[in-house]
Amino acid sequence: MWFRAGLFCLFAIGLALASAFIGHAISYEFATKVGARSVDSILNVLASSMLAVTTFSLTAMVSAYSGATSNITPRAVQLLVEDTTAQNALATFLGSFLFAIVGIIALSTGFYGESGRVILLGGTILVIASIVITFLRWIEHITRFGRVNDTIARVEMAAAKAAQAVGRPLRFGPRQRRSVPDGATLIHLEDIGRITHVDIALLQEVADDLDCQIVLSALPGVMADPARMVAWSNTQIDAKQIERLQSAFTVAPDRAFDNDPRFGLVVLSEIASRALSPAVNDPGTAISVIEAGTRVLSSMLAIQEKNADDDTGRVIVPSPSFPELLEDFYRPIARDGAGLIEVAIRLQKSLAALAEADPAARGDCANAAADAMTRARAAMTAEADRALLDRIHRRYWP
Repeated sequence: MWFRAGLFCLFAIGLALASAFIGHAISYEFATKVGARSVDSILNVLASSMLAVTTFSLTAMVSAYSGATSNITPRAVQLLVEDTTAQNALATFLGSFLFAIVGIIALSTGFYGESGRVILLGGTILVIASIVITFLRWIEHITRFGRVNDTIARVEMAAAKAAQAVGRPLRFGPRQRRSVPDGATLIHLEDIGRITHVDIALLQEVADDLDCQIVLSALPGVMADPARMVAWSNTQIDAKQIERLQSAFTVAPDRAFDNDPRFGLVVLSEIASRALSPAVNDPGTAISVIEAGTRVLSSMLAIQEKNADDDTGRVIVPSPSFPELLEDFYRPIARDGAGLIEVAIRLQKSLAALAEADPAARGDCANAAADAMTRARAAMTAEADRALLDRIHRRYWP
């Protein structure tokens, strides 16, 4: 935000200098006709009103953050903080205030006369037009900013973008561990935190320099610590090259959405769990989350088909585990919504849709559907609900 506000301030300074040095090129008669003296009162109005509008906008943003933290999930707040429309509105209002202050100071110096005021008036009109357009967009945006549906859509988009950024084929079935050969160099990180990014290009460069193969054992989102191996090389390498490999991993205290689609699914699941809590009791939001997560997982299955033959060269990147993705997303919803027939049915239909999207995923989806079915049958009190769920389950998983 400081960058946009700084641009307004620089524009005001440049306009004041232009008014002082080239204002003489404008005739006095023209300056009198356009009412250049009115710029004083206009700048005073801007200075007083924009500070109030900036304070109001900041209050609205903080209220949205607080509401998302308490009513949705704290993990989704970072997406609201990164909202470009809100940042642009706040920066525009603050920058307009700075523009007015700089203009008032310039006028108070008396460095230029009536003709120089015309240039300052023209710039002020442009700033007012920018304020009006931004304010109209901000009014339209703030009506949904931080609401539950808006937050779900933001998390879904972030998870889908992360899946596209990763672009790796999914791994189905039980987890298979790659054995580390004798004589391999194990890579550990000294920092403790979540891996948020892995520079594959740097790993490839090191592998080419050493003529070796590097195998990743940790993807973004994994908790790193000195005891956990994040990668290994099939040859012995020196300490300097180990430091280069370690620098390829970015570690932060919290997970980030950019390269971690699992985190997006976890946050979606948290939103559904909050909605299914007895204090909220909103199964409709949980159903919306299930549909959003289904779209994300379906897009990941489509990436798997598209990029199945990709070759990463000397750097072996593990594929995301589809059973773990299902577990992260569906298990909390199946647990917290087990007693609600509408949620249980939507879970079965969602998993069936994923199984239809990719036959290779059917086994993992069937296991998740069976787990959700078991939890629902144990929690439901009405025999009619259990019978209906049995029919739905047999329809998709005969």
